[in-house]
Amino acid sequence: MKIDLLLFMRFVGLVVAVLAGSVNVASSQIMADYSSEDTTLYEYCSQYQILYTKIREQTITPDSARQEFSAIMRGLQNRFRSSETIPSDSAQRDSLRRLGTYFSFPIRGYTTSAIGGSHGEGYRGNGFDLFDYAVRGSHPAQDIFVVDRNQDNIDDKTGQPVDILAMSSGLVLAIETDWHPGSEYRGGNWIWIYDPILNGLFYYAHNNQVDVRPGQWVQAGQKIAEMGRSGYNAYKARSPTHLHLMYLQIQPDGLPQPLNTYSWLLTAKLSK
Repeated sequence: MKIDLLLFMRFVGLVVAVLAGSVNVASSQIMADYSSEDTTLYEYCSQYQILYTKIREQTITPDSARQEFSAIMRGLQNRFRSSETIPSDSAQRDSLRRLGTYFSFPIRGYTTSAIGGSHGEGYRGNGFDLFDYAVRGSHPAQDIFVVDRNQDNIDDKTGQPVDILAMSSGLVLAIETDWHPGSEYRGGNWIWIYDPILNGLFYYAHNNQVDVRPGQWVQAGQKIAEMGRSGYNAYKARSPTHLHLMYLQIQPDGLPQPLNTYSWLLTAKLSK
């Protein structure tokens, strides 16, 4: 069965807007039951933001973090699936991913030649542990570089900031905007976006400016940030200005598995 992707995504956006209409913006609310039908999308966002902060601050054990993450992800997935607009069949999802119209290249004005390495070799998924902040050494992401020789966050070719675009449509789950020089936050100013069709998370790190908020629905190709050099390592002069793009596939148990986005980037739509 052929899928009219544009019409489908517009319908999904409409459904999300209706669901988000009941958002409670009181971020201090704490949920007791992530699977409750009364849980709003914003509450899922709030709980994810709180959890990720606790992981970064190492105020939660990795095992407890895994349990909370799994509960949030399964509750969020069930919330979207209950609308019966999200493909649940893996063949349908694989078909959508192969379409050249599903993904947008995440940097405006750049092409796949900006991806680090000659064939995306920068991706190293072994040893990754989202829940233990002390674990280092892996790099389950693609770094995409821009021309910024003087490292002022301005594109040398255009004289303008570089727009970061959503690679696919989804729900903005959490953001960080409080990074400053001297901070040890490794990802700097980051954005997490949940794609309910793929049932996965996109992570965009090292931004200078974040232009979206938790609970917001974004379309593929929509501007979500401006590229920067935020982050403990990205801020150092030895690091060229780049976007750190990671994707985590949510498994049946609700836990994340990193997936290399290189093949997706090669087929993504380019934006001028």
